[in-house]
Amino acid sequence: MFLVVPDPAHGLVAAPQSSEDLTPATEQSLAAQGFTWNDEIEAYTRQAGYDPAAVDGTARMLRDLGHYVFSAYRPLPRR
Repeated sequence: MFLVVPDPAHGLVAAPQSSEDLTPATEQSLAAQGFTWNDEIEAYTRQAGYDPAAVDGTARMLRDLGHYVFSAYRPLPRR
C-alpha cells in the first residue's frame, strides 16, 4: 500500500506502508519518474509543483503495478 501526496517540504511523496511494497518493478518505475528514496521520511520524493495530475499519475502507475494506493491533493492556500 502507498500514500501519494504533495508535501511543502519534500515535493511529491510516494510513501510505502512497508518494505514489502518496494518490489524491483515499483522501485524502477518510481526512479523512471524522477523519484529518489528519502531515508529521513522513509518514502520516495520528487520535487514537483502541487499539481493534481502529478498525484493522479503517480497513483495510477502504482495501481497498475498492483498496489493499493491512497492519494490526496489539497492546494496550498493563497497568500
